[in-house]
Amino acid sequence: MSGTYAVLTRKRAIILLIAFVLAICAAIVNVVVGSSGLTAQEFFDAVFNPAAVNQRIYAIVWTMRLPIAAMGLIIGASLACAGAVMQTILNNPLASPYTLGVSAGASVGASLVMVCGLSSLTILGSFALPAAAFVFALLACFGIYIISLRGQFSSAFMILAGIGMVFFFQAIQSALQYFASDEALSGIVFWTFGSLSKANWINISIMICVFLVVFIVFLASSWKLTAMRLGDDKARSMGVDVSRLRKVTFILISLLTATAVSFVGSIGFVGIVAPHIARMIIGEDQRFFLPMSACLGALLLSVASTVSKIILPGVIFPIGIVTSLIGVPFFFFLLLKAGKGGIHA
Repeated sequence: MSGTYAVLTRKRAIILLIAFVLAICAAIVNVVVGSSGLTAQEFFDAVFNPAAVNQRIYAIVWTMRLPIAAMGLIIGASLACAGAVMQTILNNPLASPYTLGVSAGASVGASLVMVCGLSSLTILGSFALPAAAFVFALLACFGIYIISLRGQFSSAFMILAGIGMVFFFQAIQSALQYFASDEALSGIVFWTFGSLSKANWINISIMICVFLVVFIVFLASSWKLTAMRLGDDKARSMGVDVSRLRKVTFILISLLTATAVSFVGSIGFVGIVAPHIARMIIGEDQRFFLPMSACLGALLLSVASTVSKIILPGVIFPIGIVTSLIGVPFFFFLLLKAGKGGIHA
């Protein structure tokens, strides 16, 4: 029995390594592809031998392409990891961080900055918009947290609270768009599409730090999260404090998602699609499921970023639209499967 388990563990580790390598390769392709005609050799020279390339190529790689590719990797991993844990603690395969209104709250914060012209404030500078988006995303999470206390953090209560929060913030968003100027309205629409174009090394560093801290805590709780997949009652019988675990993981998911959304806007369906593919490939063991979800999320967003560059040559197509075009058919597939009894909330 132990030999069989060792073989299974080795197989999962190999699959996880392959997914990681594919994500890195997709990021490299994301750097190379673009309207400036950068070759793979020029990319590697700019990274490992900067003296061999001219200033134009060096600037393209280090100030534009690499930040976008790196942000794609870390945002994809963050959203997928948050979605994987969200599906686990709510025991609902259709759940994602956006289900609980995090994205809707962030959109209101960003819209408020653009409508009121606060983005020109010198106090925060370029961080005014992401800071406002982050604060309002956390307000949405705080609202759900307070409401869910009444329901002792049951999965059904949290989902219903999240749906209510989504509609609440969408109503505010609509009101802001109604009163917005043409310029502000254009900015709001572009932000809600989602984009990696404003990536820089400061944002990437912040995102990496948040992701690593949250991911390590998730991995430390992997056994408890695996037990949660058996249902609340069975998890409790195994010594898991279900309510406390749901509170802690929800707070961490909120922090991770709010940070990601504040920097790149609304990029949907990564948190649903990547965990499901990971689950089909590697199973429910959270020690492997969480890293696999992160790798697939990074891979998916890197591919979507590359596709967004080639749809309209010379124009970067909003990446949020690309991920939705990929995710919506998969979402309908899950719904149809649920209708046949293949998925249980």
